[in-house]
This record gives sequence, C-alpha cells and structure tokens, in this order.
Amino acid sequence: MRTLVLCLLSCLYLLQLPAGYAAQQVRVGGYHFPPYLFKPEAPQPHGLVPELLEALNRMQGEYRFVLVPTSASRRYRDMQGERYDLILFESSQWGWQNTPHLGLPLNIEDAEVYVAAAEPGRGQDYFDDFAGKRMALYSGYHYGFAGYNADQDYLVRSFSALMTYSHDSNLRMLQLQRADVAVITRSYLRMYLERHPDAAAGLLVSERFDQIYRHEVLLRPNGPLAPPQMARLLERLESEGELSRLLRRYHLRLGEIGVPDRKAN
Repeated sequence: MRTLVLCLLSCLYLLQLPAGYAAQQVRVGGYHFPPYLFKPEAPQPHGLVPELLEALNRMQGEYRFVLVPTSASRRYRDMQGERYDLILFESSQWGWQNTPHLGLPLNIEDAEVYVAAAEPGRGQDYFDDFAGKRMALYSGYHYGFAGYNADQDYLVRSFSALMTYSHDSNLRMLQLQRADVAVITRSYLRMYLERHPDAAAGLLVSERFDQIYRHEVLLRPNGPLAPPQMARLLERLESEGELSRLLRRYHLRLGEIGVPDRKAN
C-alpha cells in the first residue's frame, strides 16, 4: 500500500509540471570498478551503478541521471573540471584529499580480501607477510597494505606488483602460479564464485581484510544536487524497496544513510 501511495504521488507531481519542463541533468562519473560498474565507455555499461541510475530515473522526473565515463586516475580532475557532478560508491580516503567535494555516507559496506591459491599446508598465516610475494593488483586502486598509495611505480618497486585492469585476470594469475596473492573486492569475489563454483576449492581467501569500504557519494560543490537532496532521493528509493533489492543482487546491504555536509581541503 505504501508503495502504491508513493507511485500515485509521483504521478501527481509529474502532472503538475509545466508544459515543456525538462528534468535537470545530473552527470554521474563512473570508472571500471567491478561489480559496481563494468566498462562505462561501452554502449550498454552494466553493474550496480547503471541499474541504480535507471531506478532513480524511473522513480522521479525532477532529475535525469546520466553516466559519464571517467577513469580511476582521471576521476579527480574530471570532477574538479566539472565534467561530472557526483560519483557513487567512492571513499574520501581514495586520493580525494586535494579535490574539493561534499560527502554523503551511504552506510553500505564492502571490503577487499587477500586471495591465494590453495595448497596443502597453506593457511591464514600465509597472508601475515607479503615480503617476497608477487602481488596481483588492479591498476589505479588504493590498497590498505600499501598505505593507500596508488602510484604504480611504488607498488611495482615495493611489492613486486603485477598491475592489471581485471579481477578475473588476477585470479587467473593465481591459478597459473604467475602471482602469489591477489587483492579482490569481496562482493566481486562472491559473484565470481557464483559463476564459477568449481573454482572455490582452489582458492584460499583471507579472513582479515585489506580494507573495509565505507562507501560514500562524493558530490561536486555548487553542483545540481547537495548531500541532503541526494539522501532524500536514495531514502525514497529504499522506502519503495528498490535499493535493497539492487544491493542484494550484488551481495551488499544498506544501513542508515547519513547526511553530513563537509568539504575536503
């Protein structure tokens, strides 16, 4: 009944809009970040972000959310250059210190885990020390074990890092013994094992995390949406049950959305 009422109110709101009304465009930056976003430059990108934008656009008519492709390394200057207005499933810890932004905590947690090939006698202590181990890493990502320093030369020099643009490639390198440890987003690993259940027996997954993602929406100052407005839209999507449904598909859960209004220095 509550969902029906909300839908009726949305329809009434749209009927009251003046003729020729055009929804305000909100540009959402996105880079290849499985399972949140796969290949944003593709004609039909997929992942949680495109599905979430579609749900927001169906729910209301005041704003029209459109995806703007960026890259892991370019996303900071693209926001500062006003190429997009906000970015979803980000963290202020991931290199945003010098980029002015407003943050909205999502209270959606994910994590990165260490993964190695399973071998007889190999246990959790294998992840205690990475000295001499070849690390398979995703280029452009910030890792806790490396002090969130994403500089590729530093990672290669300090951790014998093998840099790729694919979690699948990193997992294959473990299976082929070309790497010793990969760092994989937990939600992606769960989806990977759903698709490849036979692979589970060959992988050792750490019980400790490299980092816990504390996801935020990062918004451009003076953009079309401020954190309280974005929070209301997401809360409305959750009240209709759509947000939790989407998150469950990606092995994620939602807590209470917060609304601080802060700016990075």
